[in-house]
Amino acid sequence: MFLKWLPWKYVVGRAARAFGFIDPVMVLARLRQFSQPSEIQEPIELVRAGVVFQARGLINTRVIQFNLDWVWPFWVEKQFNPRDASFIPRAFSFSHINLTHRNWTAVGHPDVPIYPLVDPRGLITPLFDGWSLDFWILSPEGDHLLPSKLAHVFQEEVFDERQSVRTVCRTERHKLVTEAFVESGEGGTCLEIRVRGSSTAGGWIAASVRPYNPEGISFVEDIEFHEQNAALVVDHEAVIEFGERPEKVLFSSYRKGDVFHRMEAPEERLDITCGTGMATAAAFFPVEAGTGKDLELRIPLDDELKRACPDHNRSVANGWRPAMKGTARLSVPDEKFRRLYESALRTLVLLSAREIYPGPYNYRRFWFRDACLMMNALLAAGFTDRVRGLLEGFPGKQKRNGYFLSQEGEWDSNGQVLWIMDRFHRLTGEVLKSTLLEAALKGARWIAKKRTWKGEGGRHDGLLPPGFSAEHFGTNDYYYWDDFWSIAGLRGAARLFDQSKHADPEPFIREADSLERAVMESIHKIPTHTSHGGIPASPYRRMDAGAVGCLVADYPLQLMPAGHGLMRATLEYLLENCMFRGGFFQDMVHSGINVYLTLSVAQSLLRLEDSRFRRLVDASLDLASPTGQWPEAVHPLTGGGCMGDGQHGWAAAEWVMFVRNMFVREEGDKLILGSGLDPEWLRGGSPIHFGPTPTPFGSVDLRITQSKGSWSLEVRGEWRSSEPEMEVRIPGIRRARVNPPGPGSPEHHTVTLKPPG
Repeated sequence: MFLKWLPWKYVVGRAARAFGFIDPVMVLARLRQFSQPSEIQEPIELVRAGVVFQARGLINTRVIQFNLDWVWPFWVEKQFNPRDASFIPRAFSFSHINLTHRNWTAVGHPDVPIYPLVDPRGLITPLFDGWSLDFWILSPEGDHLLPSKLAHVFQEEVFDERQSVRTVCRTERHKLVTEAFVESGEGGTCLEIRVRGSSTAGGWIAASVRPYNPEGISFVEDIEFHEQNAALVVDHEAVIEFGERPEKVLFSSYRKGDVFHRMEAPEERLDITCGTGMATAAAFFPVEAGTGKDLELRIPLDDELKRACPDHNRSVANGWRPAMKGTARLSVPDEKFRRLYESALRTLVLLSAREIYPGPYNYRRFWFRDACLMMNALLAAGFTDRVRGLLEGFPGKQKRNGYFLSQEGEWDSNGQVLWIMDRFHRLTGEVLKSTLLEAALKGARWIAKKRTWKGEGGRHDGLLPPGFSAEHFGTNDYYYWDDFWSIAGLRGAARLFDQSKHADPEPFIREADSLERAVMESIHKIPTHTSHGGIPASPYRRMDAGAVGCLVADYPLQLMPAGHGLMRATLEYLLENCMFRGGFFQDMVHSGINVYLTLSVAQSLLRLEDSRFRRLVDASLDLASPTGQWPEAVHPLTGGGCMGDGQHGWAAAEWVMFVRNMFVREEGDKLILGSGLDPEWLRGGSPIHFGPTPTPFGSVDLRITQSKGSWSLEVRGEWRSSEPEMEVRIPGIRRARVNPPGPGSPEHHTVTLKPPG
């Protein structure tokens, strides 16, 4: 409080000017003039994360460009290469960060919340934000195989009883295969790495400890080799256990340079200490000419797990096969399409082991926004128990005033939480626990109290106050995104209270109606030359890429009927002005092609049954990494990640939801079947299947088969009460209603598919 009585702004400004610096108070004041006045300027959590991120970038600036003879990770080898499209000039860059290839794939276990990373060239980062392991084949003739320097490798995610990433690197005379996966059970949790190297020339497989990761420098001060158990110990804590004793182990400090340049040196010592934090080491295993060499490495992760989850119960770790049992399966003739669905499902499971995170690295923290959208996809795929457990943790994140807080100033969260609670009830038929209903009641009341009532006739009267909201919209403003979520949340809360008798639903229905009227009045006050007939991100913004957030009123909330004029105009503006390489280019903040926003646009087109959705889906297919992952945003030229986490949970969720809705989507009290199916799939002759997936009426399973030149659609439902109206709308096929069965007939239907005409 005493700061209010001191002229601190004057003192800070005068001191800065006295030393020749720009006045920081003046700069902040100018910056805030570009946004609406708000109680929260920027969420402190994001400011903190940004400071840490840029601090690493400053360290990268001091280290990488002055040591380009080191073996660096893939993104550095690309971004610092003037011959590559990824090259970024560095002269006036404040910091050097990965802006061109933010791609990695986490390996892990469905019940263990830790995520070792594998980069696009097989660099493995075992511990969160830590050092890495790289594998090379070193040839006595100098033609080494260094994966990060290769133009092309083969990499895939392997789906079996575990989830692993396999990387295959080749040169004319060498081949190196690495596979990484996590094992967990009563004996502990560990990262397992299997390596196979071969060479026509002979040489060594080198396993090298690297003081960096996919973001840049990660300091390593001490490395020592324990001969007794053939293990490297990094910074007196992390242990790398080799299956056999290496022929030699070499070490180097920053002053001596990369250990890569000392490969011909004899083994002299068994440890290294580097005060600069750039210690490197390499363990050498001989490879005879014309033969192969197999290695197995093991890195215990129990200490990492204790930090991430102190109360973890090892006995709950059941493995991938039981985790995926009973969930919605997909079978289509397009193998890449199917694999992306499988990969997206596993990403959602991986990132929801205890808390639900949007990503395994940069975004390994909680947001209600991402969590609710990811949980919707998990529900649609049949992970009911998983979502129930996540929901039950939400009341603990609610403030006493009813605000569901993940980041300050994000006023969309309460609507999203109420919506996903209602969604859970509608898709499962379960009545929520009293603790969740009480949290919903407080959350709904918070929305009513939070609305602005200035009475000045401004475009924002009756809306939620200005806030930061989703970062890809821009600076603080009155975002319609927050209002649309709040309307849907209030309506969802009213349904919950009506079903459970926990509270009177009528006040919340009236509040939703009032907010909806305020939104529509606000939209109609926007000049047509500003709105282009659509809905800008806020009442005080022109149409721009931020308007994509307004599509939430169409998908997934369905606050407006399909084909509503405002939605059509917004869609057309975005399609005409915000597309690049077939995907949605978010030129604010992300400055890249955003896959989850691309699929949001595609969902609105699907609801219109506008075939242009297919181009957006094809673009999303093309933008996926070889392991089936999408970063938050994709660099328009390099095709690598340029924003956020390299494996993004929201993107995975939208892929799962699009697959589900192309087979089964809800439209009011009706189910629309097959409206997104590719007609080419029918021409191939292979059976097509999706399900079972829950709907508000019960679960449904679809199967399309061919027999004697004709196609039939089999619909199997497990309805909770009466069977819903269902309509088949497969492109290129005559529309058909699914007739209800007669008395005593099984709960399934077979519809013959006929061409139009």
